[in-house]
Amino acid sequence: MARRASNNPRQIRTKKCGCPLCIEEYPPAEHGARKVRRDCIGSWQARYRDPTGKQTARNFKKKTGDDGADAFLDKIRTAVRDRTYRDPARGKITLTAWWAEWWEVQEKKGHVTTRNRKAGVWKTHISKKWGGYRLIDLEYMELQRWLSRDVKGHESQKRCKELLTALLDAAIKDGERISVNPAQHLEITTPRVEKHPDDLKPPTEAQYALIHAALPAYYQVILRDFAHETGMRPGEYAGLRLHCVDEEEMLVHIKEILVLDGGKLRRQAAPKTKAGFRTVPLTPTAFGAIQYMKAKWQPHATRSRIGDGFDLHVEELVFRGPRGKALNANNMSKRPWRTAIQQAGVAREVTNPETGHTEWWPRIYEYRHRVTSVLHHAGISEKDTQSVLGQERGGRVTWVYTHESEGARENVRAALSGRSGLRVVPDQESA
Repeated sequence: MARRASNNPRQIRTKKCGCPLCIEEYPPAEHGARKVRRDCIGSWQARYRDPTGKQTARNFKKKTGDDGADAFLDKIRTAVRDRTYRDPARGKITLTAWWAEWWEVQEKKGHVTTRNRKAGVWKTHISKKWGGYRLIDLEYMELQRWLSRDVKGHESQKRCKELLTALLDAAIKDGERISVNPAQHLEITTPRVEKHPDDLKPPTEAQYALIHAALPAYYQVILRDFAHETGMRPGEYAGLRLHCVDEEEMLVHIKEILVLDGGKLRRQAAPKTKAGFRTVPLTPTAFGAIQYMKAKWQPHATRSRIGDGFDLHVEELVFRGPRGKALNANNMSKRPWRTAIQQAGVAREVTNPETGHTEWWPRIYEYRHRVTSVLHHAGISEKDTQSVLGQERGGRVTWVYTHESEGARENVRAALSGRSGLRVVPDQESA
């Protein structure tokens, strides 16, 4: 084993010092005489080798003491020997630079909607404040003060904390760029604000009749005849392909959806949740809507591969826009839907209590709530209702997926068609 250098740490000579050694190395100019000193005031340089054998050095003001060069060398040699060494330079990367490395992997994981939400949180909240900070400079109290003061709303605070925690956890795993995660114990200080029940319940049937009457005839087929009858999500019927329609049994198999990704429509190979993979029975009215679209667009029954997701293969889609292009659920809810609810006189502006943004009631998604209510009042079991609507059950971590009981499809179809088998049985004693 190589002999340890006897002059480590060593004192670095400086032009500012007047000790004999510094004067010898940096002779003063003719008119720049320095005050003669006995002891050198130069910094102390501690030299060490990292686990790869690369020599590294760090300067200190003092040789001894808890914050001196000797104490640092003892600590760093122990860390190298115990394999707990962390290169300080790795933590000097800015949060923006680290986000670029982390996002290169993350943008290929999960659903498109989840990735878009994370990118939005980074761009809107985190990068503006912390992007220029180095990882080693991030501190808990500053992060907590920012989260409590500058980030409005329970959900926004929650998502900022989740993203920061994941981002910095990855920095710890990546060769310990930082030793602790300052975002791990951040507290969400804004309470969750629940919406008023009036802003959650679906419109009445009379209100729906007014809305549907105000819709353009083409959108009446999509919304009144299909969405109103099935409760499917907009992305689900926008992505419905002919090969997923069982005309003999009057069923629809939901296998993929259309989502927005950076303003562009993308095919997603899975619905919103695992429970979204399901079979939906069609009422005669909903089946008639499909027949109308088949006659108008003559969709192909081929099964194209999703590929990069942006190749929509519109020729396979059952429901399309008036000009034959893929349905954009976002635009559909903003233009024909919002115009219709305003003309029908049922529209109501609702201020989101967390973000302060203005939203409109009723939403196009309220059809799902309407179908849920119809099935509930018809006596359809909760299990069968959730199976048909593609809803999950259970807690945050462990989800329990329910399956429809025998005969559920016919019960649901009968309930939505107004032909429920439930009837009132007279009281024998009062008869």
